[in-house]
Amino acid sequence: MRREFKKQSRVLLIDDNYEHLAGIRELLTLEGTFDVVGIATNLTVGLNLVKKYQPDIVLLDMNMPDRDGLQGIIEISKLGLDTKVLALSGYDDADLIFRAMKVGARGYVLKTMASAQLIYAIEEVLNGKIYLPLALSSRFFEYFQQTFRDETSRKENENEENLLDALTQREEEVLELLTQGITYKGVANKLFISETTVKTHVNNIFQKLQVNDRTQAVLYAINNGFLTKKVKLAV
Repeated sequence: MRREFKKQSRVLLIDDNYEHLAGIRELLTLEGTFDVVGIATNLTVGLNLVKKYQPDIVLLDMNMPDRDGLQGIIEISKLGLDTKVLALSGYDDADLIFRAMKVGARGYVLKTMASAQLIYAIEEVLNGKIYLPLALSSRFFEYFQQTFRDETSRKENENEENLLDALTQREEEVLELLTQGITYKGVANKLFISETTVKTHVNNIFQKLQVNDRTQAVLYAINNGFLTKKVKLAV
C-alpha cells in the first residue's frame, strides 16, 4: 500500500543517458506525488544540484562518465543531508550491489525494471526502508555471506601472521631449526648457546604462538608460511 504524501517528495535524477532521464522524469511527474527538482547528466553537476535543492531522494546511475557512481554516493553522504540515494544500474552485478549498499545506497534498481516497480522502490526508500528487487536479493545476500566469510578468514590469517611477527630474530632462528627436526642440544650447538637458553627461547615461542608443545609450534609455523617467509628473506 502506498503512503499518502502531505507534500510532494523532491526527487533529483542523475544519469548520463538523457533519454532515460526524461522517461523517469515524465513517469514521476505523471504519478503526481513527486517533484523532480532537477536532472543532471554528469556527477559534478548532479552534486551541485543536491547541495542546492537538498532533495528527499536521488536516483543515481552507477555508471557515470566523469566520476564513479559509488564515489557519488559517498560524496552525497558527506553532505550530511537527509537525502537518500537509490542506485540505478543496467547491471545485476552482485559485487556492485554490495559496494553500493556498503557506501550508503538505500536501494538498488535495474533500469530495465517496470515503471510500477520503480515507483514502489522509490516509495519504500522514502519510507526509510531498504529496497532490492526480489531477483537481486538472493544474489546480494549470497555475495554478502561469502564476503563476510572471506573477510573473517583474512582477519584470522592476519592474526596468525601477527603471532609469528611477534617472534624475535633469535626465536625465529630457534623455530627454524625446530622445523628441521633438530634436538634442543643440536639447536644449542648450531647457535653456540646453552641448552638451557634454547629451552627459554622455546618456552617464549610457545607463549607467543599460543601452543603447548614443540609439535604444535612446528605445525603452526608450517601452516602459516613461516618457512616460505624464511626462504624469501634468504633470496
